[in-house]
Amino acid sequence: MNRALLDFTFFYPIVMSFLWVTGAVYYFFRREWRAPPRDRPPTLSAYPLASILIPCHNEGATVRETIRAALAQRYPAFEIIAIDDGSSDDTAVQLDALAAMHSRLRVLHLGRNLGKANALRMGALAARSEYLVCVDGDALLDEYATHWMVWHLTDGPRVGAVTGNPRIRNRSTLLGRLQVGEFSAIIGMIKRAQRTYGRLFTISGVIAGFRRSALHRIGYWSETMITEDIDISWRLQLDHWDIRYEPNALCFILMPETLRGLWKQRLRWAQGGVEVTRRHFTSLFSWRRRRMWPVVGEYLVSVAWAYAMATMFVLWAVGAAIDLHGGFRVESLVPSWHGMILALVCLLQFATSILIDRRYEAGVGRTYLWVIWYPLAYWLLCLSTTLVAVPRTLLRGRPRARAVWTSPDRGFH
Repeated sequence: MNRALLDFTFFYPIVMSFLWVTGAVYYFFRREWRAPPRDRPPTLSAYPLASILIPCHNEGATVRETIRAALAQRYPAFEIIAIDDGSSDDTAVQLDALAAMHSRLRVLHLGRNLGKANALRMGALAARSEYLVCVDGDALLDEYATHWMVWHLTDGPRVGAVTGNPRIRNRSTLLGRLQVGEFSAIIGMIKRAQRTYGRLFTISGVIAGFRRSALHRIGYWSETMITEDIDISWRLQLDHWDIRYEPNALCFILMPETLRGLWKQRLRWAQGGVEVTRRHFTSLFSWRRRRMWPVVGEYLVSVAWAYAMATMFVLWAVGAAIDLHGGFRVESLVPSWHGMILALVCLLQFATSILIDRRYEAGVGRTYLWVIWYPLAYWLLCLSTTLVAVPRTLLRGRPRARAVWTSPDRGFH
């Protein structure tokens, strides 16, 4: 048992790292290497109206910046719909003042906090366009992002959504700098690899484009799921819509820079993964939905890896107190030669991702000095949140209450 656990916990991250690197490199050379630069997006035969949806709840400190960035889009035909979802601060007042100054901006006022999913639904129903670009109320949309999104959505009738490329704005702490490396070396690389191998596990909820008719077919966003972005991604793909990844569609976001804020965010993400897998698992047993199997399989194996690691910790702790015999004894948790191999593979992955990602952010290579802390900080975080999220979500039963807004930790900026 000891040997099997050790082999699994050691080989899983190495195998996944090589799969991510291989898929991302293939994606880069096929789709990015000779693509036009971010500031020269492809010319469209026609420029249909795009609707930029911005759901807001208590965003008074950031909403002016967000609206200003949305208004600066270098796309000829767009409208902005800001949805104030029962804010208790001055968000509504600021939005009304901005709407009076800018004819492209419309504001919807919802009477109480009904959650982001409901706010997005109201915005989609009020939109004049078939093509929706959704961005959070504290995020800054790059001036070319809408053009890149609409280019994908008009490229084929089965393109249901496009996920963009979030970039971290706040980098004043070690946690902030680590997340710069994470979004480059992990999240961006995984999206490229998943796009190469089949389907995406999730769009980035902070920046995504949608075809409204695709949303209408599947019933829009679910109001009871704790992570509406994972759920909408699965339901679109289970309905055979294509989701694309566009790294040129940049969006600058605020992320937690405290351990408590980071824990709450990642626990919510972990719970969302469990919720979505449980809700849609039985519907995956269809040959027509086979392209989702690798995504689901990798997720289930990652959960098994977290519990295997936890088992190793428990056996080591018990073995330190009593004498365990045979295959149950774990001599030490301190990495030896296999730890060095993991570290080298991790650094290779980071180096590859930075070489790819420097196309989109100058100076991103400076984060390489900080990502050496990534395995310790984030592998433990992901392991811990998974261990908590699985029993919490499964024991709670199917969610019935509406998932409403909670104010996130936006770091020090």
